[in-house]
Amino acid sequence: MNLPTSKPNETSSRSGRYLTQPTGYRAFVPAPLPPEPPVRMTAELQTLLSSADRALGRLDGSIETLPNPNLFVLMYVRKEAVLSSQIEGTQSSLQDVLAAEAKVLTSTLPKDVDEVINYVGAMSYGLERLRELPISVRLIKEIHERLLQGVRGAQLTPGELRRSQNWIGPGGCSLNEAAFVPPPPHVVPEALGDLETFLHSSSDLPQLIQIGLAHAQFETIHPFLDGNGRVGRLLITFLLCQREILLKPVLYLSHYFKQNRSEYYERLQAVRDKGDWEGWLAFFLRGVGVVSKEATETARRILALREEHRAAVTSRLGRTAANGHLVLEHLYRRPILSVSDVRDRTGTSYAAANDLVSRLAETGILHEITGQKRNRRFRYQPYIDIFNDTPSRTDGGNDSNE
Repeated sequence: MNLPTSKPNETSSRSGRYLTQPTGYRAFVPAPLPPEPPVRMTAELQTLLSSADRALGRLDGSIETLPNPNLFVLMYVRKEAVLSSQIEGTQSSLQDVLAAEAKVLTSTLPKDVDEVINYVGAMSYGLERLRELPISVRLIKEIHERLLQGVRGAQLTPGELRRSQNWIGPGGCSLNEAAFVPPPPHVVPEALGDLETFLHSSSDLPQLIQIGLAHAQFETIHPFLDGNGRVGRLLITFLLCQREILLKPVLYLSHYFKQNRSEYYERLQAVRDKGDWEGWLAFFLRGVGVVSKEATETARRILALREEHRAAVTSRLGRTAANGHLVLEHLYRRPILSVSDVRDRTGTSYAAANDLVSRLAETGILHEITGQKRNRRFRYQPYIDIFNDTPSRTDGGNDSNE
C-alpha cells in the first residue's frame, strides 16, 4: 500500500499514519508488513521467543501423549471460545455452553450463549477449510459469516467487509471522541490484501513473530462492523495450526488476553501511535509461553483423571465395566448426557442404561444437574472442572467459570 506523504495535522509512525478525512476526523492507515525499520530482535525478544517455542513444543508433545487427542480437543476449543467471547462482553460460561449444546435450556441460560457456540463452529469450520483453502481474505470473510450468523451483530453484514467507518471507544462515544479510528472503508480491501501477501511471502522472521504481527495488523484494520476481535484471535489459532506449530487447536490464548485486558489494548494502541512493535511482540510471546504451560498442565490433568476413572470403572462396575468405559470415553467429547444418550451409546435397554448412570454417579464420575425425575441430565463434573478457573456447582445453576 502506498501511503501519501504527511501533511499538517497528520502524524505517522513506523506502523502507519493518522490521516485527516474530508469530514474532519482522523483515521489510521496502516503501513504494510513487515515493519520498516525491521523488528529489533532484542535480547528480551530472543529470550521470550525461545521460551514460547519450547512451551509450544511441550504442549504439542503432551497432547500427543493422550490416548485419543481428538477426544479432548473440543474442550480446549470451547474454552478459547468462551474466553474470546467474554473479552467482547458476553456473559456465558463454559457450563452454559455445554448446557446449551446438550439442550439443557433453563431461564438462567444467558442469551449470548449462541455467540460462543458460533465461535466453536467457526473455529471447527475454519480448521477444516484450511485443508483446501489457505488463510486468505476469502477465508476470513467465510469465518466472519459463520461467527455472526443468527446472533448479535447479524444485521451488520456478516461475511462482508465494512462499507462505513467504525471506531473504538467507550459506549456511546462519537467518532471524534473515539480512542481509535481504523482505516476508512475504501482502504480496507487493500490493507487486507497486503496482510494476505505478508502471510504468504517468504520471510526470515520467526513464525511466532509473524503471527504476532499479523494479529495486531488485523485488529488495526478492523475490517468488519462487528466481530473483529474474535476473528483476529481465531486467526492466531489458524496460523499456528496451518504452519504446524501446533497439530491441534489447544492454545486458549484469550485466557492471557482477558487476564491482561488493559495491557492487551494498550500494547496494540502503542503500535499505532508509536510504532512499538517490539513492546507488542514481547507481550504476545509472553502470553504464548504462559498459556502453553497452562494448556500442557491441563493435558497432564486430563491424563491423570482418565487413568483414575478408568481404574474406578474397571474395579467397581463389574460386568457393566465395558459399557462404563464406552460412556466414559464419550464424556470427554460431550460431558453432559442423559440416560437415553447412554442407552443409545451402549445399545442396552433404558433400565440397564439408567442403572449404569446411577453407578457412574456413585463413583463420582457423573453428577445430576437438572433436579428432575424425567429428562434428567448428568455431567462429567471432574473433567469440566479441569477447564474451569474455579470449581463449579453441581446443582444445575448458571455457573460462572471465568
